[in-house]
Amino acid sequence: MTDKNITENQEEKKSLNFIEQIVEEDLKSGKHKEIITRFPPEPNGYLHIGHAKSIILNFGLSETFHGKTNLRFDDTNPVKEDVEYVDSILEDVQWLGYKWHGDVHYASDYFEQLYEWAVKLIKDGYAYVDDQSIEEISASRGTPTQAGKESPFRNRSAEENIDLFERMRKGEFKDGEKVLRAKIDMSSPNMHMRDPIMYRIKHSEHHRTADKWCIYPMYDFTHGQSDYIEGITHSICTLEFENHRPLYDWFLDHIYEEGRTRPRQIEFARLNLSYTVMSKRKLAELVEKKLVSGWDDPRMPTISGLRRRGYTPEALQLFAEKVGVAKRENIIDVGLLEYSIKEHLNRTAQRVMTVLDPLKVTITNYPKDKEEFLSAINNPEDESMGEREIPFSRTLYIEKEDFREEANRKFFRLKLGGEVRLRYAYFIKCNEVVKDENGNIIELLCTYDPLSKGGKSPDGRKVKGTLHWVSAKHALNVEVKLYDRLFSDESPDGHKEKDFTEFINPDSLTVTENCKAEPFLKTAKVGNRFQFERKGYFCVDKDSSKDKIIFNRTVPLRDSWAKKNF
Repeated sequence: MTDKNITENQEEKKSLNFIEQIVEEDLKSGKHKEIITRFPPEPNGYLHIGHAKSIILNFGLSETFHGKTNLRFDDTNPVKEDVEYVDSILEDVQWLGYKWHGDVHYASDYFEQLYEWAVKLIKDGYAYVDDQSIEEISASRGTPTQAGKESPFRNRSAEENIDLFERMRKGEFKDGEKVLRAKIDMSSPNMHMRDPIMYRIKHSEHHRTADKWCIYPMYDFTHGQSDYIEGITHSICTLEFENHRPLYDWFLDHIYEEGRTRPRQIEFARLNLSYTVMSKRKLAELVEKKLVSGWDDPRMPTISGLRRRGYTPEALQLFAEKVGVAKRENIIDVGLLEYSIKEHLNRTAQRVMTVLDPLKVTITNYPKDKEEFLSAINNPEDESMGEREIPFSRTLYIEKEDFREEANRKFFRLKLGGEVRLRYAYFIKCNEVVKDENGNIIELLCTYDPLSKGGKSPDGRKVKGTLHWVSAKHALNVEVKLYDRLFSDESPDGHKEKDFTEFINPDSLTVTENCKAEPFLKTAKVGNRFQFERKGYFCVDKDSSKDKIIFNRTVPLRDSWAKKNF
């Protein structure tokens, strides 16, 4: 092997994250011939960007090492689960560009097998039925520095426990009247090992099994066993499950059969974003209290919300790559997410001109009935996107903020007596201002230089300001929703003395209905993304109709948050 090959191999090895290194070693050693990962969401809410990172990690591992990834719903809590959430999760995974192996799996498919394993643990003396209430069980668990107290029902015979467990299944007891607990160690320093609950009674209809079951396995008893049933090799979890790993392994120890694939749990740091909450419970609270319009509100960090706002799968994958896979918790600046979508859309989005706050401009020396079509570049980053024609006429619209009657030398946009370049068009000079009875400017009277067509200087004179514009005669009326960060605090759920909803940004949504767009946008479809020149990136909203096109701002061109002071 040459020095060059050695160096390349070393660089390749360095580029692997710690999970990839484990997988690579397991394949090299022959421990596994093929890796199988899984993405196991609970269908109790919509997925958020933290889940997107997990999806990208799990499916990315199988792509890198030519393995497989299962999609499994850990649907063990019928009270909080719904088919709506299942459908949204399926859509999200597919939208991100991934295909799961085989059919979709459900933990509920394994309820009978889980029940049989629970009976086995009872027979082997490793589980018992407890009559204590949840409150009594919680109080008896002790503290991290003080051992728990054993249940008075801990030493029931296997026969009695099996009888009670069967009767629990038959529905003879009320919710909370009995539970099945693992019999491990009430003095363990790991609180999860202090006789954890395996089954609880819930007389609720399940979205898949209907009323077949009235006892449901806890997540900790379901997760590892489901991995085992599916032949998962590497069970990738976030760090909050690190303390659950001994319990994950304990359950597997008591059901494992020689020769079968035994899954290994590996933890990585979950995604924490600034100016965002990532708790499903808190996201659900925002929806339930109608503080947002729904799970897919473009201000939400849900995948559906990001999609509706105009984010792309490629941008989320780029973001996940930049964040990397860490072993320790940290907070990622949401600016990195915004940078990722800008980087992708800068290369791929069609440029158009749209005036959000229009001010009328009349070019007095331009013929009244004349109109012409000028060439505009669709995307300077990609020549293959070609050019389009934009109409030009005597009356135009520019942004109100692009004009000042009086301005200092640092203001390079239009002012009275000043000259600017209209993008792809001509130089214009403002000669007169028209005001209403209240003194508000309603129109600018300007002249144009016919020799400056295309925005080029005919005599070498320099014009620093370049403005976007729209021909009034051809303008398309559109509605624009300017979305901003939902929270004004960097860590909205990090204040013990205040509720996170107190930090909702009052300016997180501004709706403007009198926007003027070039006619090219008349054929825009839901989901199409554009760069409004000088304004930012925008996406056609799903609520758009034939009569009204609605645009959501994905992200502005420049970060204005550094200047904000709430």
